[in-house]
Amino acid sequence: MFHFNLLRMDLRRLFKSRNFHIILLVTAVLILMVSFLTAVISDPETLDEMGASGAELDELDQRMSEEIRNMTQLDLAYETLGGGFLLVMVGMGVTLFVKDDFSSGFVKNICCAQPRRADYVLSKALTAGVYSGIITLLGGVLILLAPYLYGMRPAPNAISDILRYLFWMWLPHWAFAMMALALVLLTRSATLGIILSLVAGGGLTAVLVGTLGKFLGWPPLEQYLLSSVVKGVYTPQSGITQVWTVLTCTVAWAVIYGAGSLLAMEKRDI
Repeated sequence: MFHFNLLRMDLRRLFKSRNFHIILLVTAVLILMVSFLTAVISDPETLDEMGASGAELDELDQRMSEEIRNMTQLDLAYETLGGGFLLVMVGMGVTLFVKDDFSSGFVKNICCAQPRRADYVLSKALTAGVYSGIITLLGGVLILLAPYLYGMRPAPNAISDILRYLFWMWLPHWAFAMMALALVLLTRSATLGIILSLVAGGGLTAVLVGTLGKFLGWPPLEQYLLSSVVKGVYTPQSGITQVWTVLTCTVAWAVIYGAGSLLAMEKRDI
């Protein structure tokens, strides 16, 4: 039976972790900066001033500015968060959090008090779900509200649509956090987890798989990678296929990474 004391201890350590607060701060600052730049680009007066000062602006720039002004809140969220920025932050954060157990020797005390390695992995997996949920919520709320701080007035969306969007964004981010967990337990190093978070979260892995697939005549397997799933999430209401794609990919990758985490803990000495 799973010991919830282990989960409570992990959550308590998470909320007191300096790395956790740094990741939250970096996430907030970067989103505010992106929102500011978006507001600058969307302001026609600013574009006119830039053109008057000698900046080279063409019709494409004007069209982009107009498109941004016509976006809804969720349009802006999709364009900003669909690139995998939050995946990178979640992957790096979970990597650093789990690695602290090994660098401090804390994992030895845990495994001595709770010999079942599965309990340790399950506690970390649930903590990763909380971690990814907080990052997703923070990023979503900020990108929805920050434009108003800079004078933008995106058309509001229904609360139900916003909550649905955040939920479907959270699921693949949780699965991505499981990837970071598996890598740390397998390698006991934060370096590989951080590098892969940047590469996979930023979509480079999907590009490489897609390019290789075209060369070898494979089906488009890259669409099932988590970075592609996040890019495709936009309040999936257009059909059950998209909903089931998000859910299936999330569960499949979470199971794979969870099994890898269990195997890594069972096969190696602490």
